[in-house]
Amino acid sequence: MTLTSPIWLLLLIPVALLAVAYVLMSLRRSAYAVRFTNLDLLDRVAPRSPGWRRHLPAAALLLMFALVVVGFARPTAEVQVPRERATIIVAFDVSASMSATDVSPDRFSAARQAARQFVEGLPERFNLGLVSFSSSASVAVPPTTDRQAVRSALGRLSTASGTAIGEAVYSSLEAIASLDSEEDAPPAHIVLLSDGSNTTGRTLNDAAAEASSKGVPVTTIAYGTANGTISLSGQEIPVPVDGPALRGLAEAAGGGFYEAASGSELQAVYEDIGTSVGYRTEQQEVWQWFVAAGLVCGLIAAVTSMVWFSRLP
Repeated sequence: MTLTSPIWLLLLIPVALLAVAYVLMSLRRSAYAVRFTNLDLLDRVAPRSPGWRRHLPAAALLLMFALVVVGFARPTAEVQVPRERATIIVAFDVSASMSATDVSPDRFSAARQAARQFVEGLPERFNLGLVSFSSSASVAVPPTTDRQAVRSALGRLSTASGTAIGEAVYSSLEAIASLDSEEDAPPAHIVLLSDGSNTTGRTLNDAAAEASSKGVPVTTIAYGTANGTISLSGQEIPVPVDGPALRGLAEAAGGGFYEAASGSELQAVYEDIGTSVGYRTEQQEVWQWFVAAGLVCGLIAAVTSMVWFSRLP
């Protein structure tokens, strides 16, 4: 939290002096009572001490002054604000390694189900596109607000050989450019899921540099485990996930990096990504909360003083 007008905090000095004066007066009152040596008589003629209740109205009143002063200083805090518009491209790996069963029922089926839930969770006004990639990349659905088109395209995906991660980034950037050519284009983000290494097409370094130059972050999801295998020509071929390569792509392109070793983990990752791309962080003044809290403290001071002592503080 930061303060826009911290000069107002100087008003806390008289508030502090008032608090010190109250403490000194309370101590003086206690000392005077002790001088009355006949304690039995004092107990009969003096009313029972209200104890802590005597101090509550004064404490609430002092706290009210302090909160109102902080409100005058115009505090600001980071607030998550929903984006009105954005373009999201889901880049989906359909390479043959996605048929590995180290994730139940298999990587491909679990990833497709998680992607469907991600689609459902995005704001309706967001443009959403789908890019699939194996040995090459293609735009399955250009950015659109038609969620049914994306859901249908996810259902038509099938696996093939090769993993062209770099090409997937380039195809995603082209899809974004085809929609957001105007000067006031909404922010765009690429969410790329893959379980392997880049085996063909342009390099990840080139793809990251291109995305960075366009100002489009690339968030990557390394999906699968180190023990994944697929059957090919009667042989079990290991297909471990390549996390370091995907992490490097995300870091170079200004996005986030996630790892998911199960369908439930992947759904959690997509939920987190949906939150991050669906909102932006803004500095907003929150002085009204301090003033409101101060007024509540003032009300507490007034009510407790009238109820317990039949007077205002």
